[in-house]
Amino acid sequence: MEKKNMIIIGVIVVIIAIVAVFASGALNNNAAKTPFDTEFMSGEFVGNVEKMDTNESFLASFQDKEHNITYNLTTMDDSDSLMEIYQVQGVQGPDHRTYNGNDWNIYFGEAMPAVNNTTQQDTSKSMGIIICQSQKESQGYVIYVIFDLSKVNFTLNTFGDSYVNYIEPLLKSIDLKQSNNVPAIHEQFGLSKDDFNKQMDIVHQLKAGNYSAVQGK
Repeated sequence: MEKKNMIIIGVIVVIIAIVAVFASGALNNNAAKTPFDTEFMSGEFVGNVEKMDTNESFLASFQDKEHNITYNLTTMDDSDSLMEIYQVQGVQGPDHRTYNGNDWNIYFGEAMPAVNNTTQQDTSKSMGIIICQSQKESQGYVIYVIFDLSKVNFTLNTFGDSYVNYIEPLLKSIDLKQSNNVPAIHEQFGLSKDDFNKQMDIVHQLKAGNYSAVQGK
């Protein structure tokens, strides 16, 4: 009888967990949505999100002040190279997802804000970062989402609230636009094309495990 009771309890726990998952999804579906439209991308955010002032035509920033989430959207000719640079800097991923015919690479990372006049960092202000990247034939698209870890349950995967409640609904809504005069990635780094290619050669060597490429630099 005791074994039977344990089985029943186990089943109840599983049912409760399933109900909680569906309830979470239902709450997310009923959340406020904020549509947006830029020169290179349109869609909608979950929550009440405000557009921030920027001076760049191919950069758009938005903020969810209630949950302290920042969204930075940009486009360039070669987003694949940008992701390679981030990978050698320790960004995790990618996970691959496809929504609305757009293939996305999802990367994860954590960072600390710059701290001045102190030798210690306040870990309560650490940030979780999810980078979503999609590369078309001649144009790449990147979405940076920065989470305040004290406000949102952030995980370095696609199973936590940070991805399920905010990123996935956003990506499902995205419409990617073909742009004219797409900025070149080497210009964003302030380099000539040749100098940028030399730096990418070093990145490729580092990814291959050849750390001597940066020795003495």
